[in-house]
Amino acid sequence: MTISTISALSPLDGRYAGRLAPLRPLMSEQGYMHRRVQVEVCWFIALSDAGFGQFKPLTPGARTYLLGLVKNFSEADGAAIKEIEKTTNHDVKAVEYWIKSRFEARPELRAASEFVHFACTSEDINNTSHALQLKGAREQVLLPALDAVIDRMRDMAHAYADVPVLQLSAGLESAKCVEAYRRMREIVTELREQGPTEAEVDRARAYAAGARAIDFENSRSIARYAAQQTIVYGEDVDPDAAITRLDEVTFDKVAEVAASVPDTLSVACVGPNTEEELASA
Repeated sequence: MTISTISALSPLDGRYAGRLAPLRPLMSEQGYMHRRVQVEVCWFIALSDAGFGQFKPLTPGARTYLLGLVKNFSEADGAAIKEIEKTTNHDVKAVEYWIKSRFEARPELRAASEFVHFACTSEDINNTSHALQLKGAREQVLLPALDAVIDRMRDMAHAYADVPVLQLSAGLESAKCVEAYRRMREIVTELREQGPTEAEVDRARAYAAGARAIDFENSRSIARYAAQQTIVYGEDVDPDAAITRLDEVTFDKVAEVAASVPDTLSVACVGPNTEEELASA
């Protein structure tokens, strides 16, 4: 089968391949191998500085050469590792053997070659490599893309700041905006002057308690509660504690808050700034 956008196993290599091209050097298997080489090389250098009698600190020239393996890692290097993997049938072992093969012409490194991957498991290398991949993708691709979006939005906000619009953020026509605004005033005035009913307070309390319990169950909070971890800084992980606090909110307290609602309303609106301007828009 010819490899094309419709024969790809994933949309990432199909219809979205062009969009994701900047991530390919970082998140592909090539990028994964590159980070494995980086981790192995850095660990090898660190071991040379650890004070082992069998592994003296590396010379500056050797360090420069090793870091060059990382800096100059190419597709050809990745292909060479894949070729070794055909024999080892183990991806991390193939990386280890490839690094050792680059020591052949350097006696200093060849003498210490058994310290490549020393005291490491494959998961030590893989997990650290994954972290480096994510770090690179975030810093080199994702954050710059977000910055570009923010810059574009800022430019548009300035460019169209004086263009009149006929909608509130709710997407209502001007006439309906006036109607909605007046209805909001009626509801707030009624709440302030007449206060809530006890049934309304009980219903609101039950709704809030139910929402809190559902959130607790659906956000992995049960496991966090078992580990006595806070979900949000300063928040009690126990939903029963939150429900108890809701029960402590009395009808009189709610009525007191309702009575203190100001007579005027603030409405977020682009364009008209007063009710009269809004009505005449």
